[in-house]
Amino acid sequence: MGLFSRDKPKIKIQTTKRDSFSGWLKCTHCNELIHTNELEKNSNCCPKCDYHYRLSTDDRIKSLSDPNTFHPLFNNLQPVDALNFVDTEPYAKRLAIAKEKSGSTEAIIVGTCELNKHRIALGVFDFNFMGGSMGSVVGERLTLLIELALKQRIPLVVVSTSGGARMQESILSLMQMAKTSAALAKLNEGGVPYISLLTNPTTGGVTASFASLGDIIIAEPNALICFAGPRVIEQTIGRKLPPGAQQSEFLLEHGMIDCIVKRPELKQKISDCIEFLTGNKADESSPINSKSQAQHAS
Repeated sequence: MGLFSRDKPKIKIQTTKRDSFSGWLKCTHCNELIHTNELEKNSNCCPKCDYHYRLSTDDRIKSLSDPNTFHPLFNNLQPVDALNFVDTEPYAKRLAIAKEKSGSTEAIIVGTCELNKHRIALGVFDFNFMGGSMGSVVGERLTLLIELALKQRIPLVVVSTSGGARMQESILSLMQMAKTSAALAKLNEGGVPYISLLTNPTTGGVTASFASLGDIIIAEPNALICFAGPRVIEQTIGRKLPPGAQQSEFLLEHGMIDCIVKRPELKQKISDCIEFLTGNKADESSPINSKSQAQHAS
């Protein structure tokens, strides 16, 4: 070995640059750069423009329920391809893909929990499961939850995000509009409060049924809430809709919803609504409780 010679260093040279995710995102609403850590700390809302990104069902349940109090119900009910429906691919295959993608067995998770120590019945839609569409099992789970709320006399809270009725189940899905609405009518007769929370997007048969029947209807900011989408309406009537015509701010101005609440404030707002609708629990002589008890006894 020569005086100035040396062994070649054993350095592995990477010839191609690997793509990596640094945690930075560009907000789809304001185009500002935001970090995923900021989103997580801010309930998945942009810290720059307050745009509300979609929440997973797990995160939504965690944001509304007290720690370790949520108990899922009716998971034994699973969707089936009763009509052997096929469009571009079989419905059975679509269900399998949706289950794998979302990690859920249907487009709604229902159960009971505590919200600021108020025991409630909670239903949360999963948009990752076939766009949160309402099939027969979604309608059945929701109806059973409504009946449970009536039987146990606990407030009902439903968080909607949906593309509407599930076309692959045809009339079976459309029947869920009437079934859930009829169940809510009984809940109303029993004096049990129902709070409907509309998130982006809430459309179609969901908007046209239970989502619009709450004693109090709350929406998140800038949420698309409608029956038919803006493009469909514009093509039908041959005219442009007013700016923001189907967003929550427009609907609040025209009386379709009761209030718009930012996500970090939702839990407390729903808690306040429950206390308002039920009265002071310690005061059994309150008008609301007296009426509810009399109806229940009859």
